Amino acid sequence: MSTQGVEFESLNVSVPASKSQAHRQLLHDITLRIEPNTTTALLGRSGSGKTTLLRTINALVHPTSGRVLVGGQDVATADPIHLRRSIGYVIQDTGLFPRMTIARNIGMALELAGLPEFEIRRRAAIMLHHVGLPNDLLPRYPWQLSGGQRQRVGLARAIANEPSVLLMDEPFGALDPLTRSEMQTMLRDLLVQAESTTIVITHDLEEALYLADRVIFIDEGRVVADLPFNEVRTSENPDVQAYIAATHRIPVTPLTLGTTTPAHTAHSTTPTTASVPTSVPDPDLPAQLPDTQPSDAEQPAPSDQPKQNWWEI
Repeated sequence: MSTQGVEFESLNVSVPASKSQAHRQLLHDITLRIEPNTTTALLGRSGSGKTTLLRTINALVHPTSGRVLVGGQDVATADPIHLRRSIGYVIQDTGLFPRMTIARNIGMALELAGLPEFEIRRRAAIMLHHVGLPNDLLPRYPWQLSGGQRQRVGLARAIANEPSVLLMDEPFGALDPLTRSEMQTMLRDLLVQAESTTIVITHDLEEALYLADRVIFIDEGRVVADLPFNEVRTSENPDVQAYIAATHRIPVTPLTLGTTTPAHTAHSTTPTTASVPTSVPDPDLPAQLPDTQPSDAEQPAPSDQPKQNWWEI
């Protein structure tokens, strides 16, 4: 399948809000062109419109005005089933079907496309290998895998049909730092090999700079910055500077009291001095109270069994 670019032309999206307000504007006059076979990261606050923008590409959200084009075709006039089968979609909680095996989860798009069963099994095994997982996971179920493994399976499913466009909505947001780093490396290698136009939503600036060729900052439904990845750190755009400052903020802890810490103003780069406690400890009190919290070793291990759903009772 050939790689396709994505275009937004004067895109506006609004939804009914309340009786006192006729509508609420989610996206404001967005005009962008995402080149084929590139990776673009969308950054911004929660609620800024990133996911709404992403969902207009596969027609899960419809514009109030303006157009979205994939491969030059207006998605409003495209067959939604054909459109969505040409687009891979990865969400934060993976969206795996809990009652299906890993093999069926990965092969779902291939099954819908009408491929024969032997080809589906073969492609599922190949995809699992591409995301760094062993084939003995194919007969297992999502609840039998770790969070990182489920994220990899979700990615394998998204790329199984060799999509022309790959959408990723905070794909690694719930992972621990080490697993997240491994996933980022794996994804970057895959994107180098794949011929897909990839758009990634993330709150992690370092992740965006590591994965993407281009970084777009969105605030309150508007594009406030659109930069090549290597120009982000040196940008004089105040919205970009604020994001960088927030990312590298030094938290105030007892160890840092009395030292200089960043001010709580987003655009300020002037450090402020934290106050130092002046109270004197009471000599009649014990120096330190005993820790009554159980240690990590005493905590019960989480069960590997899935929670019972109502339909299983």
